[in-house]
Amino acid sequence: MSVIDFAALGSAPVGHDPFDHVLVPGLISQDALRAANEDFPSIERPGSFPTAQLSYGPGFAALLKALEGPEMAAALGDKLGIDLTNKPTMVTVRGRARPTDGKIHIDSSGKLVTVLLYMNPSWEDSGGQLRLLRSPDDLEDYAVEVPPDEGTLLAFPCIPNAWHGHQPFDGERRTIQLNWVTSRRYKLREQVRHTISAFFKKLAGKQAHHDA
Repeated sequence: MSVIDFAALGSAPVGHDPFDHVLVPGLISQDALRAANEDFPSIERPGSFPTAQLSYGPGFAALLKALEGPEMAAALGDKLGIDLTNKPTMVTVRGRARPTDGKIHIDSSGKLVTVLLYMNPSWEDSGGQLRLLRSPDDLEDYAVEVPPDEGTLLAFPCIPNAWHGHQPFDGERRTIQLNWVTSRRYKLREQVRHTISAFFKKLAGKQAHHDA
């Protein structure tokens, strides 16, 4: 079963406003998308979680394998003019958003390219739609708004003006984030940071349950 529609990725244009980006709705085949959503990890808390800290089934694992594969690196690297060959990858997953998420930011300079793959049914809410911004201080000054519909991929280089954010949303919002990074040292440091963060999120969740 083919997971990624590389023909669709190959024919997708590179947008340049407000910064280089590739947007491909329907990138994932329907069968693969259905299997991945059925096997999506159960995430009850907000925040990003490394895949090593999650439990999931074979359908989700097959999607991750395709995303981190050499064909994907070659296709997106060619699109964005960045050599991603043999660059380390990191994947984190979100299952829920909280009202404080979505603040305007750029991604770390240790990351080369960010890929966001959305895994939600047709999105109706005005919140939670990622905006590609022209400035660091105005969420309304955007060139592109991306509904997080299932199978939609957004990719962009992690450059100093790649500002993005979204209006607040509280609830389920499934997102897979893939990054190619500059070095294995950076990847290890981020894995340690995420592990510590996940520990305290889990601790806070247990405390909240106890208090209730």
